[in-house]
Amino acid sequence: DPFEKAGVTELKEGQRGPAFRLARFPGGAASLDDFRDKLVVLNFWATWCQPCTLEMPTLETLWQEYRERGLVVVGVSVDRGAPRALLGPYIKNLKLTFPILLDPDLKTAAAWKVTGLPATFLVRPGGAVAGMVVGAREWDSEEMRALVETLLPDP
Repeated sequence: DPFEKAGVTELKEGQRGPAFRLARFPGGAASLDDFRDKLVVLNFWATWCQPCTLEMPTLETLWQEYRERGLVVVGVSVDRGAPRALLGPYIKNLKLTFPILLDPDLKTAAAWKVTGLPATFLVRPGGAVAGMVVGAREWDSEEMRALVETLLPDP
């Protein structure tokens, strides 16, 4: 089972994650709906979370490798107050290019029932949540790529 091999908890068909609209770093806003035709890797993280920092480069690699095929990594920072002075250098230092959204009051994290960081949800094209994982993963591993291949939108 590709979910098991990748260390991802598979969720029952048809479960939908709560809708949200959040500020985007460095400006603008985005909602989950903006990415409804893509496979979304929705990652809740914080600058102070060491495991989050460790997995960020693997999320960036996954995004770079699969973005042309309909995958988007969306990082949701739960840093309280969304401190630009902290987020800017963090994102630049890790060379992150995927969309970063801001959840400074943790309302979206609470709606998604995030219990620890990092927490990542795989959202199928159309919006059904396919799987979730709490804790860092190697998102560019062979097992994760095999799972992603099964979830990508049809070309």
